[in-house]
Amino acid sequence: MRAAGGLAEPLRRLAGRVSGQFSEMRRGRRLALHLVLGLAAGLGQAPWDWPLLTLLALVAVMALARGATGPRGALADGFAFGLGYFGLALHWIVSPFLVDVARHGWMAPFALLFMASGAALFWALAFGLARWMRGGTAGLVATLAGVEALRSLIFTGFPWALIGHTLIDTPYAQLAAWVGPHGLTLAVLGTAAVILWLGARPALVAVPVALAGLWIALDPGPAEPAPEGAPVVRLVQPNAVQSQKWDPEMMGVFYGRLLAMTATGPVPDLVVWPETAVPWLLEQAQGTLAEVARAARGAPVVLGIQRREGTRYYNSLVVTLGDGEVAALYDKAHLVPFGEYIPYGEWLGRFGIQGLAASAGGGFSAGPGPAVIDLPGIGPALPLICYEGIFAEEVNAAPRRPRLMLLITNDAWFGEVAGPYQHFAQARLRAIEQGLPMVRVANTGVSGMIDARGRVTGQIALGQAAFLDLPLPAALPPTPYSRTGDWPALAVMVFLQALALIRGRTVRAQIVVDPDRHAE
Repeated sequence: MRAAGGLAEPLRRLAGRVSGQFSEMRRGRRLALHLVLGLAAGLGQAPWDWPLLTLLALVAVMALARGATGPRGALADGFAFGLGYFGLALHWIVSPFLVDVARHGWMAPFALLFMASGAALFWALAFGLARWMRGGTAGLVATLAGVEALRSLIFTGFPWALIGHTLIDTPYAQLAAWVGPHGLTLAVLGTAAVILWLGARPALVAVPVALAGLWIALDPGPAEPAPEGAPVVRLVQPNAVQSQKWDPEMMGVFYGRLLAMTATGPVPDLVVWPETAVPWLLEQAQGTLAEVARAARGAPVVLGIQRREGTRYYNSLVVTLGDGEVAALYDKAHLVPFGEYIPYGEWLGRFGIQGLAASAGGGFSAGPGPAVIDLPGIGPALPLICYEGIFAEEVNAAPRRPRLMLLITNDAWFGEVAGPYQHFAQARLRAIEQGLPMVRVANTGVSGMIDARGRVTGQIALGQAAFLDLPLPAALPPTPYSRTGDWPALAVMVFLQALALIRGRTVRAQIVVDPDRHAE
């Protein structure tokens, strides 16, 4: 212990000198360093799943924040860090614009710049506000977690690539059943802050020991067998490539694949097709639905289809029974801005700008909101269409607790690198938060069955045309998060913010007494 104590003091002095060098670093080099650290932090997201890099990058950035030259410098640091992070994590955003290169390709680089810069502005706000308050590391944790929550809600919300999402592929994701996605973000930021606070102290060894112990305690192990007699669900993935999906010569090919895979093998208890699987409007598809019912041989079929009501178009999910009758209908409520509808669409439509994912007119109309539908022989299900699966608070707003979550999507828009994997990872997180199994079917993948602890019991890989029969896993009792939502995590953020404000007032008081000591 003496040796460790004797070593700690020189290490603390070395850390102090390094911190001083950071504070004196030229602005260009400092911003470049933050950009690189942001890129490293982004590697914690799927499909790379290196959360340790995210943690270490956050520790380094928090250390650099101590030497920021005022709020303006902190704003620039936060923006550069966020630009690197989101530039990597959201690079898939160019994919929708490359489906029709001649028409939309010119927008691809602007889309990435807009999305990465827009998200980075939130982080710039957090860094600048924390520095202005003089709240120290606790203030940065509170403000960064706070703006991540704000980013999830404001302007219809975009909770993609949250810091907490870097934990999805680890046992720590099980904490989401208690604290939700923003609690996971607090956990990552808090761990980085503790590591920085301990510095070179001998107690730092307790951090990896505690993390290892928590890893073991939270690890749910392999997926458990489904209960005896569990319903069998058939996931059907046609691999409808987006560039060909609406090609008149290929529409019949993809539809034929869906029918053939539905009619093959033993009859399951439920068949699930992906979003917009049927390429005709619901009002024109009576014969088509009867054909689908015959292929299903009596099993109910869930499928995505577009429908029209007057002058409005909807992106919908329907449940068809053995005679082709529509037993349930759900209209997508949370639409994708600039994808399924355009804000100020009538005005922008004059310039030829309309929703990328909307095949009709200027876009879709929104449905009434979260709903629960009944699946014959299975029970109540919460339907989700594509983008809706990323909003934890909206999933939590279901009018009653379902037996399962049912998500159909068209991830062909997201390319073949990071986007589909990140979207699939978020479906796993929703399952953990709610303690419910998730049936997820995509046009091109990744389709899969996810149990109530976020474990994948079976999946169809990206870019494959295939079907898979899987038993429906059991549901768990309601989780703490399903009862309380995000309020506990938000309360912790407010508490940390209060501590930061108190610290800031103390620091400002000390500056008045001894300005030379605290000069920046």
